[in-house]
Amino acid sequence: MGITSSSARRVRRAGTAATAAVLGILAVSAAPAVAAPDGSADKPAAGSADKPAAAGAAEKPSAGSAKKPAEKVPAGSAEKPAAEKPAAGKAAGSAASAGNAGSARSAAGIPLAISRLAQGPGRDVAITIDDGPDPRWTPQVLEVLRKNHVKATFCMIGTKAQKYPELVRSVAADGHRLCNHSVDHDVTMDHKPVAYQKQQILEAKAMIEKAAPGVPVGYYRAPGGAFTPDSRAIAAESGMRPLGWSVDPKDWSRPGLPAMITALEGKLPHQPTVLFHDGGGDRSETVAALKQYLPWLTEQGYHFTFPARTTP
Repeated sequence: MGITSSSARRVRRAGTAATAAVLGILAVSAAPAVAAPDGSADKPAAGSADKPAAAGAAEKPSAGSAKKPAEKVPAGSAEKPAAEKPAAGKAAGSAASAGNAGSARSAAGIPLAISRLAQGPGRDVAITIDDGPDPRWTPQVLEVLRKNHVKATFCMIGTKAQKYPELVRSVAADGHRLCNHSVDHDVTMDHKPVAYQKQQILEAKAMIEKAAPGVPVGYYRAPGGAFTPDSRAIAAESGMRPLGWSVDPKDWSRPGLPAMITALEGKLPHQPTVLFHDGGGDRSETVAALKQYLPWLTEQGYHFTFPARTTP
């Protein structure tokens, strides 16, 4: 059968339509690559951006970035939960600067640095008495101080002050100063959470103040000297100067009177703060050492005073 002219026209029209369809498809597929002035050509296809999975993926980078600050916490601070010390980072920084410059102070105006000097302009010495009050030894220590016209600083354990409030009042009545020595003398405090340190410091202060109403507690001495930047900041904010020492005859270990006197009368540092104990065991050697040492200090021209509280 021959091809008529009408059939030929139908074939040509079909071919033209097919060509137009192909050209249209090519034009549509090329459009996204051309229309990308906002840089979206670098992003996943617009269709995939509407999918939940893509939305979740888009949220993950921001969630990850929210965790990055926690990864930049200074070394060492990870040992203490951040929630327990909202100001610990600040306190640690200011305490560190206090150790370098000795000028950092709390809002109460108390230096954060540990005091190891006796206050005064020259040949001055501060006597400090730890671990009491004790019903046997505290009265004997008070008697020796009284006979030598010496005022000292008594670092008291909170539970003992609570048990023997009359001794706290006797110490204060003789003109001595009071110092907080924690609730129960936990020498591992520096390894405990900040909340625990705060409890030990503030509860002990309250116990001592209750035993002797109206008498200020102006110092805090960490058990065993186990200070932390946080404990110093807590004490200073509460009006208590962190208190150390510069002379330690180790009377707590009962080394014998000659050994104690040798340690005490050796080369003394400038404006020394001397450590003794009226609690924690047999303190007969301490009482004997004070009887010899206090007159000797007077002969050497020393003046008895208190530890520096507000000066660096």
